[in-house]
Amino acid sequence: MTTRPRAAIILAAGQGTRMKSPLPKVLHPVGGRAMLDHAIDAAEGLGCERIVVVVGAHSPEVGAHVTRRLGAGAVALQDPPLGTGHAVLAAREALAGFDGDVVVTYGDVPLLKAADIAPVFAGAGVTVIGFEARDPGAYGRLILEGQTLAAIVEAKEASADQLAVTACNSGVLAAPADLLFALLDRVGNANAKGEYYLTDVVALARAAGYPTRAVFAGEDAVMGVNAQAELAAAEALFQRVRREELLAAGVRMPAPETVHLSWDTEIGPGAVIEPYVVFGPGARIAGGARIRSFSHVEGAVVAAGAEVGPYARLRPGADLGPDVKVGNFVEVKNVAMAKGAKANHLAYLGDGTVGEGANVGAGTIFCNYDGFNKHRTEVGAGAFIGSNSALVAPVRIGEGAMTGSGSVITEDVPDGALALGRARQEVRPGWAERFMNAMRARKAAKG
Repeated sequence: MTTRPRAAIILAAGQGTRMKSPLPKVLHPVGGRAMLDHAIDAAEGLGCERIVVVVGAHSPEVGAHVTRRLGAGAVALQDPPLGTGHAVLAAREALAGFDGDVVVTYGDVPLLKAADIAPVFAGAGVTVIGFEARDPGAYGRLILEGQTLAAIVEAKEASADQLAVTACNSGVLAAPADLLFALLDRVGNANAKGEYYLTDVVALARAAGYPTRAVFAGEDAVMGVNAQAELAAAEALFQRVRREELLAAGVRMPAPETVHLSWDTEIGPGAVIEPYVVFGPGARIAGGARIRSFSHVEGAVVAAGAEVGPYARLRPGADLGPDVKVGNFVEVKNVAMAKGAKANHLAYLGDGTVGEGANVGAGTIFCNYDGFNKHRTEVGAGAFIGSNSALVAPVRIGEGAMTGSGSVITEDVPDGALALGRARQEVRPGWAERFMNAMRARKAAKG
């Protein structure tokens, strides 16, 4: 059977006042990614050839976010906000000429995946996604007659028998584009809020003889976020699912509940992630690597056999080769470390390279920033950087070269050479004893 073209309308025009945050609601992150981007990911995963995001005039940041990702043509403005049905109508112009099926989703439902939505396209007429609620509460109830969706009844208008129904409406709905907009043109606003409700199209479609039905997704998948507590709950659900996936794939996490993951975290089978590790976006950890406790990894690549931490920070551009060791209180940013290189403790490595088998001593700093521009430091294979060295970039330490502890290195060091960049030690016998005695006498005289 040939699949009809698909489009998505993502509603993201809500005020989000319950979030009590200057950041627009749909831009709040789950798993390190804006909720709106999760919704766009789902639409792209469905193969939607057109995606339109409906935004409000009160949140230009949302429109700018959509423009950066999808282009200006993907933005539709709802102004003023007059309900969900009105919001969908705001996308009509952006979908002009589209002949296929349209699904309406939401920018504040971050856990809904393409696989959850896909069944909504199977069939003609109007189809909604429902869920079995643990506590139906104020959700609209789906009244089913066999395979047919007879009605969506709001809780405040439901009878006692209808309130006992646990099949509830998620708000996600699909229909052929021409049918959807034709039905919406007939939706009225004779209600307490004077708004146009998307759910009214079900009754209109049924009255006109079109098929109406419901498909079901898990309650967690359709969870909407309207307040900070719900955002935290969505984050917890996201983290639980990702941890379970990684454990099932062979990643070892002795205390998985303490590990925080991002939406795109990649960890290979056989990797060990110790307690209290945080992964920001862009982390790729190979199987056989070990990330020790209290480390933070973001935008970094860690190869097999490498060990990070405890208490290490890998920032974007860190690229650790096989068997590299980055130890406690070491920060690495935009530095590639070749096989077997080590920086065991108390160092900052920023913008550069560390060659195979090189050793970077404690207290070493790559002085990469002059206040205006970043510069690179290159440490050759087998080099030894003495403790408390400051390497002032741009600078190159040659293969097999050494720097003496406490040195400030401002010029290139040839292969195999030793560089010393520190003041000569001077010893003054008895000076400390005389000074201390004088200070004690002065303090005693003051009483």
